[in-house]
Amino acid sequence: MDRLSGLDASFLYLESGAQLMHVCGVIVVDPATIPGGYDFARFRQELSARVSDIPMFNRKLKLVPGGIDFPVWVTDDEFDIDRHVHRLAVPAPGGDREVSEVTGHLAGIPLDRSRPLWEMYVIEGLANGKIAVFSKMHHASVDGVSGSNMISYLCSLEPDAPPLDTGSGTNEHQRVPSDLELVGRGVMATATKPWQLARLVAPTARTLVESASRARRGTAMAAPLTAPRTSFNGTITGHRSIAFTDVPLATIKEIKSAVPGATVNDVVLALSGGALRRYLQERGELPETSLLASVPVSVRGKSTKSSGRNQVSSIFCRLGTDVEDPLERITAMAVANAHAKDHHTAVPADTLQEWAEFAAPRTFGLAVRMVSDLRLAEKGPVIHNLVISNVPGPPVPLYFVGSRIDAMYPLGPVFHGAGLNITVMSNNGQMHIGAIACSESMPRVWDLVDQFQAELAAMREAVLGD
Repeated sequence: MDRLSGLDASFLYLESGAQLMHVCGVIVVDPATIPGGYDFARFRQELSARVSDIPMFNRKLKLVPGGIDFPVWVTDDEFDIDRHVHRLAVPAPGGDREVSEVTGHLAGIPLDRSRPLWEMYVIEGLANGKIAVFSKMHHASVDGVSGSNMISYLCSLEPDAPPLDTGSGTNEHQRVPSDLELVGRGVMATATKPWQLARLVAPTARTLVESASRARRGTAMAAPLTAPRTSFNGTITGHRSIAFTDVPLATIKEIKSAVPGATVNDVVLALSGGALRRYLQERGELPETSLLASVPVSVRGKSTKSSGRNQVSSIFCRLGTDVEDPLERITAMAVANAHAKDHHTAVPADTLQEWAEFAAPRTFGLAVRMVSDLRLAEKGPVIHNLVISNVPGPPVPLYFVGSRIDAMYPLGPVFHGAGLNITVMSNNGQMHIGAIACSESMPRVWDLVDQFQAELAAMREAVLGD
């Protein structure tokens, strides 16, 4: 039996028919590298063999009676790979737009909570002879880093080599606890809430005082609830639009090296800000003040918590959408993000996890229903405009069940009030950019993604002079 942490469970409670909390990905592979050639039945059989020893693929939820405590993971004794791996064909002409249309539809379908919380769709019929694998895994089970690792569990360094040794261990059977045992554990957990709160008050107060002091000195990260409103900041539906593109990692690093103090992440954020500026300007919607992004930050190795699949915090960053000159935008972002990282380091790594652990299980669900039913995302101040993530990927070619991975486009969830998510992953010399949005808020997400190439060219000219 493996109890979910409060932060893991929060993604279950935050989910609704409109606010779907699974993490997706579009993986483009070349089946020509598969020893013996591609055959879906063999592909699925090999995939089944690889997931059999990895707990995150064959465990399911067991709820606590009355919802008095967070759920637990138990082994699914009726696990069936056919319920999780499916085969589709993309419509003609089989280009990126057709792949994005199919995957956008799949992204809007919730996962079945009676089974292990993941699915894969093998999509054939691409015009270039490649295959797209669309993956979905619930955020309760993975964060950005562990989601990236999840794919690596199935990969190898050569087409016919065994999967990478990821240290995932064997799939130890998780026994199914009785309802009486779960209720007893829930009662004990509830009884300790006052002591949990007492432990949280002092460090939280110190954090607030430190943040106020940094704000006075001008060294604080950007504040939430100060974002301008855009067309993708409102109440969302369950429909999703997807788009993706690639940029050379070498160009990103060249630009980074030419700007003192800048990091790869600074360049990625500035590039996203420039693309958003172009998109909003073309629509006549560019706000006078800069858009504000929530940027997830891994606290693995810093947190004292050993349990929980999600070990993440976040910082808030202004994207410089009010700045036309790319060099000026990157330079300002490097300074602001240095302050934001320093500010984030001063906040205890366990803060978000401990508050999520303290919160009552029903609190999140009630909050989501209130925001949705009352359409509060359209009435109050905007917390942040979008989420942007930068996930490190493999620096060398990987083979997914024997097929070479040509691209990996990660796609995170979108929320009421922030109907756009941009996630970037490096992979073998490329930066793969995936964007997912609520279809009603941003029906033509390709119009945004197509701006990344133009903005990168402008950044290169402004910074490098070529």
